Amino acid sequence: MIRSVFTLVVLVMACGAPEPPQVAFLLSTLHDERHQKDLKFFEEHARELGVATLAASADGDVTRQLAQVDDALARGAKVLVIEPTDAATAAPFVRLAHERNARVVAFDRAIVSGELDYYVSHDSYRVGVLQAQAALEATHHRGNFVLLSGPADHPAASEITRGYRDTLAPYIARGDVAIVLEQHHAASSADAAQRTVEEALAKSDGKLDAILASTSGMARGAVEAVATAGVPHVFIAGADADATNVNYVCQGKQTIEVLKDIEPLARTAVDVAKQLLDGSSPRAPATIALAGKPVPVAAVRVEIVTPDNVKPLLVDSGFLAASEIPACAKKLAQAR
Repeated sequence: MIRSVFTLVVLVMACGAPEPPQVAFLLSTLHDERHQKDLKFFEEHARELGVATLAASADGDVTRQLAQVDDALARGAKVLVIEPTDAATAAPFVRLAHERNARVVAFDRAIVSGELDYYVSHDSYRVGVLQAQAALEATHHRGNFVLLSGPADHPAASEITRGYRDTLAPYIARGDVAIVLEQHHAASSADAAQRTVEEALAKSDGKLDAILASTSGMARGAVEAVATAGVPHVFIAGADADATNVNYVCQGKQTIEVLKDIEPLARTAVDVAKQLLDGSSPRAPATIALAGKPVPVAAVRVEIVTPDNVKPLLVDSGFLAASEIPACAKKLAQAR
């Protein structure tokens, strides 16, 4: 785990002197496996492209992240790839960078600024659509649903929830699907999600058919609540493909996960940063409205994880090691 304010990764010139960093990768945290993978893949691809980088973790501290932005610019970084600790208050990062002739790419979590140069994220809307479609198929397009959303001010969480609503809307309008409870959760807390599901179970007299969670952590809370209540046959979906949840999927405790693959996200961010460094305009497959202005966005593909595709999707790709998902051992053996 990387706990220092900065971890410098510099390329060495022929004369032996280090180059100043060209790109800064500023993460909100490095206290979990997912973000450590972000850093690993980002740095590997940057080296492949000959881009000198520095990296920093803010440990969830907005003030520290601002100081890291300022320091990265002082060190000469021309592109900042930032996962903001707080998406709603990070707009000054963009202004500060632009004042110093640098560009800003938001990574995974949007910066709410119409001046943002680019946004690299998973296709969050598609996460919601895939989960809702799978839930409808599993429940024969009817039943009591619970929606566990992330923070209300988190753009990615909002896009997942929009995917839920758009997909379920016709069935809700016909009265085939009822939303027993829809709740936003600060920090996408598993404990808070568990309490929400417990409340939904009480409201529905234990009659829940599907629970859609926008993160793996909240899905774990749902699994715990359903198991404690002893309610069988509830469809539960999560997203992130954490190892614990993939084990749940193979055990039948959880129905599906949605893989938001880390390596293509990190590699795409490096590609965009390199193009900005070279003075070109990265291709924009889509735009997203931030602070009332369109910002170019690259939405990285997402996929449903089931017991049958764990090996090709997660193990063969290196996303998870087979040892991390022992509950899937039988499926992995069958896939050989």
